[in-house]
Amino acid sequence: MGGRMLKRVLMVAFHFPPLRGSSGIQRALKFAQYLPALGWQPLVLSAHPRAYANQGPDQLAEIPPQAVVRRAFALDSARHLAWRGRYIGWTAWPDRFVSWIIGAVPAGLALVRQYRPQVIWTTYPVSSATLIGYLLHKLTRLPWIADFRDPMTDEFYPRDPKLRAIARWIERKAVHNAALVVCTTPGAVVTYTTRYPQLPRSRFVVLENGYDEENFRHAGAGAAPAPAAGRPFTLVHSGIIYPSERDPVPLFRALATLKARGALDAGTLRVVLRATAHDDYVNRLLAEHGISDLVQVAPHVPYQAALAEMLTADGLLVLQASNCNHQIPAKLYEYLRAGRPILALTDAAGDTAATLRNAGVDTIAALDDSAAIEQALLHFLHLARAGQAPLPTPAAVAAASRQARTAELARLLDSVLPQSQVLPAPAGSTEEA
Repeated sequence: MGGRMLKRVLMVAFHFPPLRGSSGIQRALKFAQYLPALGWQPLVLSAHPRAYANQGPDQLAEIPPQAVVRRAFALDSARHLAWRGRYIGWTAWPDRFVSWIIGAVPAGLALVRQYRPQVIWTTYPVSSATLIGYLLHKLTRLPWIADFRDPMTDEFYPRDPKLRAIARWIERKAVHNAALVVCTTPGAVVTYTTRYPQLPRSRFVVLENGYDEENFRHAGAGAAPAPAAGRPFTLVHSGIIYPSERDPVPLFRALATLKARGALDAGTLRVVLRATAHDDYVNRLLAEHGISDLVQVAPHVPYQAALAEMLTADGLLVLQASNCNHQIPAKLYEYLRAGRPILALTDAAGDTAATLRNAGVDTIAALDDSAAIEQALLHFLHLARAGQAPLPTPAAVAAASRQARTAELARLLDSVLPQSQVLPAPAGSTEEA
């Protein structure tokens, strides 16, 4: 937009280009990309690229020209402070990027002095981002919105009791000092309102993740043509496979059983696990179960290529354990937009399953039940091959766009301003009335 920006927001985000391979990048990046049209100039405080183990230029061009980006000093304790693969534990409290705080707080104060933002917005994970936001809030007295893409703590998370205590302390500082605590699922709001009953319910709000239509348009233009008939059904899981939160073992057992019965083979099914971040672990499991011919562990590809793969896959796979019932994989919204059949291995009582059912998708089975996975997989394959698998409804897809989510964020930013600073959205804004 031309002319003077009306308002400014200081956005503290570790996950930001040139980092690659994290769905969290899309949340901060797309908010920064679409906020200018809604009257908010983003001032992005991120980490020096050296802190990123996986980086590339894939999405740097999507940072809007109106954005100011500062990349503060940061190290990764596991890589930069390690000796022979080991590092001292306290150098990673509350996380491996704690050194970022040293650079980010002065850099944030400099941004405040130079640009006079009206609001601070931080996004977790990592915990250090939330702590940076808390310190900047205390030092500047600016209203603060704490964005929690996942709950910071749970009964047994983080697993290390000392880390859990530190994370719970940061969480308490956030929920007691932030003007708003933004969660990505209804279940997370329930978690926090139950944990902090003394705080007003209105402090906790839901702002889900989403997909970006522009990225999908580009991905569709470059997508490969549909493979020839007679090839195996391709089922794609795109993204990290956590050994606990997305435990693949029950799925692998089910595949091994179906293979032994002759119900499946490499000529009928090909499962692609794209960018697992735990390739050695997954490959070892595949060898143990004798299904390396059915399942391919595939490397990371640029974001647009990952979207193109979703658009052309025969089916898309969701893995989400019951210990994450109050979380929804950010990738799920991209799955909805891809418009392909979805097989979800997740707890029927969780937010992931509820989101899929609300979108018209009911091909769901419990991740921890191999027998149920066997039945669900065969049923899913039958429906998909016959063109009868349920697909996401257009209304559900439209509601999950990043543009719609950013309009919600702009309203939240306006809501924490003193009334004298609330100005109308610029002409031509996409914000809804």
